[in-house]
Amino acid sequence: MTRRPPIVAATLTLLAGFVVLPLAASVAASTPSSAATATIASPAPGPMDQRKPVPLLAMMASHQKQNMRDHLVAVQEIVTAIAMDDYVAVEKSAGRIGYSAQMGQMCAHMGAAAPGFTEQAIAFHRTADRIAEAARAQDRSRVLVELGATLQTCTSCHAEWRQEVVDEPTWRRLTSSAAAVPTRSQ
Repeated sequence: MTRRPPIVAATLTLLAGFVVLPLAASVAASTPSSAATATIASPAPGPMDQRKPVPLLAMMASHQKQNMRDHLVAVQEIVTAIAMDDYVAVEKSAGRIGYSAQMGQMCAHMGAAAPGFTEQAIAFHRTADRIAEAARAQDRSRVLVELGATLQTCTSCHAEWRQEVVDEPTWRRLTSSAAAVPTRSQ
């Protein structure tokens, strides 16, 4: 059995938490054992969830969740590739979550009704760019440091924001008022 460096083992453990905990919550929610278990599995927004809402149409919320799941796959690929010193694969996977003009437009659209969200989302993608830079330099230690910094942007964003599905008239109202406020260019 190959011994992994502690940072790789810790990252794999963190990623396992993203898979195991939601799966356990899903199983617990589907098991008629207690109301407390169901509450843990799917807390409703309200006094218990103090995160700021990101208003989205249902289709946008679904698209955003698909993107988040792909981000997790990219992180998994990065961890696997760096464990094998495959810097080309690290760079390729990091490129999927890095910044592009198209990604910037999507972040702006998703955050149109949530002041501050777009900037935080773009910061994630720009941080992910540093993973690719470290891979190009074949600097294993720096890849791991930049991966850690990128995961920190994930956790801080998820700690601050939550999706809130809204109907079309609400979306139009929220985004038309947001459009009137000038924003800093990216």
